[in-house]
Amino acid sequence: MFWKNEAEEDEQQKSKLRGALRNFRQGVKSIWSSGRLSGEELENLEAALLRSDVSLQTVDRLLDPLKEGAPGQEPDKYLRTKITDIFEEAGRRQLEGAEEGPTVYFFVGVNGSGKTTTMAKLAQRLKGEVIFAAADTFRAAAIEQLERWAERLGLEVIAHAKGGDPSAVVFDAIEAAISRNADYLLVDTAGRLHTRGDLMNQLKKMYRITEEKLGRPPHESFLVLDAATGQNGLEQVRTFAEELPITGLILTKLDSTARGGIALTVADELKIPVKLVGTGEKLEDLVAFSPKTYCDALLAGAQAAEKS
Repeated sequence: MFWKNEAEEDEQQKSKLRGALRNFRQGVKSIWSSGRLSGEELENLEAALLRSDVSLQTVDRLLDPLKEGAPGQEPDKYLRTKITDIFEEAGRRQLEGAEEGPTVYFFVGVNGSGKTTTMAKLAQRLKGEVIFAAADTFRAAAIEQLERWAERLGLEVIAHAKGGDPSAVVFDAIEAAISRNADYLLVDTAGRLHTRGDLMNQLKKMYRITEEKLGRPPHESFLVLDAATGQNGLEQVRTFAEELPITGLILTKLDSTARGGIALTVADELKIPVKLVGTGEKLEDLVAFSPKTYCDALLAGAQAAEKS
């Protein structure tokens, strides 16, 4: 992780993530009072997980051993271990970067997921010089939004006119990043759905241009997903992953309106690691994802709420 002031902000950011997961926590109030769950308590836990946007497949994988009565450990410890294992098996959560030359991050996802704002949040937390590439040429407003963020953060943005070739923007942006010895190039892309094959093809072309210019693909291709999307979010991630190698998920808008279970579902079913979480609207409201904090917010909080 390349955060500025990482050690100073660790506890503050964990607190933000716990706060952001409060809705998820309240949705998963299991009622265990001993080292074993009754049939009714298991049903309540199952229903709460489903309401929190954990998929049926993932719920079954978590709870079937408990239903069989032989996890070999207390339910709380078993669930913590199982959930943590799911996130660990999904892959590396640390951000990748280049030893030399610019580190290139692509931001993909549907319109309204928070891609541009997430880029700005990440840019102000990274160590080193950052350049933006306004490769969402499909909407003039997208270019203007990124230019406003760049001005606010004191960063350079490489942009062409609305309707231009986004791959040409990426080409020029990589050239600029190399010539200026920039540390990071963050690439904004147009919101895409499976119904827009032309935009998906543009996205794949930008990916190829990056490979040709750098001799390797983007260091990260982040799928930015609105946490409030719920189970529909799984299909969004699946669709993008069929078109592009998605290296990690950034979950945005994880506030009181979101339930949070989609993070666990994506990690379990698609084996894509959750890398970052947006916990609010401020620039500092972006945290590195922590399975331990996730489990603490979900399970410890649920038990504390039940005992009180």
